[in-house]
Amino acid sequence: MSATTDEHHGHSHPYHLVDPSPWPAMGALAGFLLTFGVVLFLHPDMLGEDLEPMLTSLGPLIFVPGFLLVLYTMFVWWRDVIREAEHEGHHSPVVQLGLRYGMALFICSEVMFFVAFFWAFFESSLYPKELPHDPLAAGFAGGVWPPAGIETFNPFTLPLLNTLILLLSGVTVTWAHHALREGDRDGLIKGLAYTIALGLLFTGVQAYEYSHATFAFTGGIYGSTFYMATGFHGAHVLIGTTFLIVCYFRARKGHFKPDHHFGFEAAAWYWHFVDVVWLFLFCAIYWWGA
Repeated sequence: MSATTDEHHGHSHPYHLVDPSPWPAMGALAGFLLTFGVVLFLHPDMLGEDLEPMLTSLGPLIFVPGFLLVLYTMFVWWRDVIREAEHEGHHSPVVQLGLRYGMALFICSEVMFFVAFFWAFFESSLYPKELPHDPLAAGFAGGVWPPAGIETFNPFTLPLLNTLILLLSGVTVTWAHHALREGDRDGLIKGLAYTIALGLLFTGVQAYEYSHATFAFTGGIYGSTFYMATGFHGAHVLIGTTFLIVCYFRARKGHFKPDHHFGFEAAAWYWHFVDVVWLFLFCAIYWWGA
């Protein structure tokens, strides 16, 4: 075989040239269907009141297939990546280094999302705008913060409980990582199981908290900034829990090795990012903002 052919098949360099895949295009389609369907369901009047009854029923017919297609895309795409890493040996040390850089940049991009949400919250709370005839109108706080009529959560009840839950989950995922590096598969599996359980518990507590919010349907700038920041974080907790569940089953199959476990490492990085963001949310929105 010629040198040119060797290079084409990736045998003369440590990099991985991925094969053509349909999953990025399918994921984009699935994301579009999911987003468009949810928007139609939540805002059926976006195309006019005459179409509202039809769009209300059409929304679930679009976002449910979109959601199922997202799940399918996740499954097959992760299956291919796991096969490349564990069975075909494409994830060389150089490739793993590139993956680490990619994950770090991804987390940086996520940080900027939350920077925008915190910016909106602090701009609204430090300089509350006045609108005398309607203090709860969108974008206005009636000159005070929290706006008049808003009953905030006591930060040292459920929010503090959730803070302790997430901090404990950071400890258990670190335990799992340490066990993996030491070749302790049993400790890895137990640490992951505890972290997943704590992540699900956090989500349950936050759902309970949301159900008891007195400002859920009042509108206004407080509710908008509160739900945007905490809800986006909650979505990240669900995504991170999903990552960890995948890692749990991979760990049970023996995929991870002390010197070859980027999939778990990426999930652990993401989970620590979720922990740190929550600390800022707790201090700024639940405690200082109340």
